[in-house]
Amino acid sequence: MTTKTLDSPFGPVSFAVEDGLLFRVRFQVDTNSTENDDPLAEEVASQLEAYFTGRLFNFDLPLAPPHSEFQAGIRQCMIDIPFGEMRTYGELAKDLGSASQAVGQACGANPIPIIVPCHRVVAAGGKLGGFSGGDGAPTKRKLLNHEAVYAP
Repeated sequence: MTTKTLDSPFGPVSFAVEDGLLFRVRFQVDTNSTENDDPLAEEVASQLEAYFTGRLFNFDLPLAPPHSEFQAGIRQCMIDIPFGEMRTYGELAKDLGSASQAVGQACGANPIPIIVPCHRVVAAGGKLGGFSGGDGAPTKRKLLNHEAVYAP
């Protein structure tokens, strides 16, 4: 497994790739970072840096498969939310024929934030709801503000 940590406007962001797939993104320094010459790691770093500077609006990376059909569905729903826009837990739940709470739990368990934009999912009335990355809701707000500034 190759891991790498980048500086970002939201604090350190680390990620892990293996066997040609992106497995995780975390808002922290990965103390086990390995600087291998992995082409996918370089591409992930390049796309993240382009996102951080407002030059990339959609990621195109091979992602590790989700563990269940429901997680696959919620992942695709999150990926389908356009850059700079938001959807509610309830809207996604309706699309999936599920409960809002299950959608919230799946968002909270998302191992690939930013790339799979769980930060674009908010509570009813535009309230932030939770966020498992970085400093929680303040990091979610920063990501949403970042996208609002750079939205095409």
